[in-house]
Amino acid sequence: MVCFKHGPPRLFGVELEWTVHHADDPHRPLDAGLLSKALGMHAPATLVRGSPQLPLSRGALVTVEPGGQVEISGPASDSIPQLIDDTAADAAELTALLLDADLVPGAYGLDPFRTPRRILTVPRYAAMEHAFQRLGPHGPRMMCSTAGLQICLDAGEHDETALRWRALHDLGPALVGLFANSRRRAGSDTGWASARTQATFGTCAPFTEPPPLDADLADPAAAWARTAMEAPVLCLRRGDTWDAPTGLTFGAWADGQLPGDRPTYDDLDYHLSTLFPPVRPRGYLEVRYLDAQPGDGWIAPTLLLTALMSAPMDQVLAAAEPAAGRWFPAAREGLKDALVLRAARDVVALGTEVMDRTGVDPELIAAVATRLQRVVDNTHGRRAS
Repeated sequence: MVCFKHGPPRLFGVELEWTVHHADDPHRPLDAGLLSKALGMHAPATLVRGSPQLPLSRGALVTVEPGGQVEISGPASDSIPQLIDDTAADAAELTALLLDADLVPGAYGLDPFRTPRRILTVPRYAAMEHAFQRLGPHGPRMMCSTAGLQICLDAGEHDETALRWRALHDLGPALVGLFANSRRRAGSDTGWASARTQATFGTCAPFTEPPPLDADLADPAAAWARTAMEAPVLCLRRGDTWDAPTGLTFGAWADGQLPGDRPTYDDLDYHLSTLFPPVRPRGYLEVRYLDAQPGDGWIAPTLLLTALMSAPMDQVLAAAEPAAGRWFPAAREGLKDALVLRAARDVVALGTEVMDRTGVDPELIAAVATRLQRVVDNTHGRRAS
């Protein structure tokens, strides 16, 4: 009832995230004080205690991730053209604020210049960092060095939610490969087309990985409930330090593993905010598997995915099928993987065919279609040579 709200698919949203760099030297560490000054009254309270966190001109709120990545999240809209206009305006406003402080937004899904470094000191991120560090190097990278593009869509009517859920997952590998741009990390070639995806999947496996291609995708609410209960508690919000006991799952907490301390519904809500799967249900479906794109590059995946989700689901599933489940080959090889390339080409063909359903200007549709076709054609040409 909370995570999978049912109703006609009507609203759309987009969240843009960037790493932040000094304009004169992207390798220099980011200073929390300088970022606070740049954001001013728009800064979140996690960065500036007591900040009013005023929205940008078109309504987007600015948030800051642990490593200083900035994100804008505007109100949902029932008009994709309006959503694009508002998001573009707020992105331009944020960029101007950063430039006034000699800072610039990054152009990739992963910081290619610096090692992870947490600049936010709030208990949430200290506890998460502590938990992730026990699991390996990817958690701090995901927290402090990655930037993503998130597209938000309604879950749909009750009888179509499972199909939409499945389609968003089956499309994932093709879209990861199509928009992968995070090969470099801290000055080195990682060998992954999307090292951001590598870091995310490796943070807290299997809970940050995609669900298996089985019946779980047919009953997303049951699968999500099971995931929430089996996932480790990352933040135990008791006192000044929120570190949770190692190995404590939310289900075990609810079953009384901590004597005298049982979780509340508020604790459950908070626990769900610490889970980072490729698609997260939050009353809508939050697609989290795309690398951040440079400049206005976010428009192409936004239009493509929203158009695809307006098409008949059987056609979408058929287009995505060659690469369904190939998340790791897509993240490693991108469109160099033959099946991922095949699916990407079919997905682009279907998406551009129905893109007029988004209501955006035909000139923008033509520009996006040309851009997407060039990506799959150029990849095909390099493979053939």
